[in-house]
Amino acid sequence: MTRPLSRLALVGVLVVAVSEPAAAQNTPRFTPADVRFMQGMIGHHAQALAMTALIPDRTDRRDIRLLGERIEVSQKDEIKLMQQWLRDRHQQVPAIDATHSPTVAGHMNMPGMSMSDTLMPGMLTPEQLSELAKARGTDFDKLFLSDMIRHHEGALVMVAQLLGTTASGQEPEVFRFAAEVDTDQRAEIARMNALLATLGPSGATPPR
Repeated sequence: MTRPLSRLALVGVLVVAVSEPAAAQNTPRFTPADVRFMQGMIGHHAQALAMTALIPDRTDRRDIRLLGERIEVSQKDEIKLMQQWLRDRHQQVPAIDATHSPTVAGHMNMPGMSMSDTLMPGMLTPEQLSELAKARGTDFDKLFLSDMIRHHEGALVMVAQLLGTTASGQEPEVFRFAAEVDTDQRAEIARMNALLATLGPSGATPPR
């Protein structure tokens, strides 16, 4: 015969039943700004991969090659994370081609957006990408570093914009990812500035 629950046990069951929905309600949900951040950062990362893909045929410097490899590994992994985040929430995943480049040089192909709307902060224009691709040797090293520094700084702007938007960047996974992007990009900017300094006084390429 089943014994009735004691009063203490019954109270415990009720507390659990009430607290679980309350905890779920208190967990921050993703916002449209979170979705735009993830979609935009996919395109942003993809252009960085298009830039690192230029390295092997244009420089023999081991430090530049190692930098490119680090960027490639980390940003490929992060693209996969962002794509899965969007899929899990039934949001559109921006298309990138087989070389991990955005569908149109430096732009994301998103419905309802013009080309000027979809160029993320710090991203190179098609003309700047072409100029980088034409460079060789030390000229390439300097241009690559200055372009990638600016590219990384653009990612920091995107993180700041997300966290500055009311109620956005609060979902745990989004906040953790944005914080990691901020930390990693700052560290790589410092590393690239140090490399650029080794290229001599002329290494600091003027803003383009």
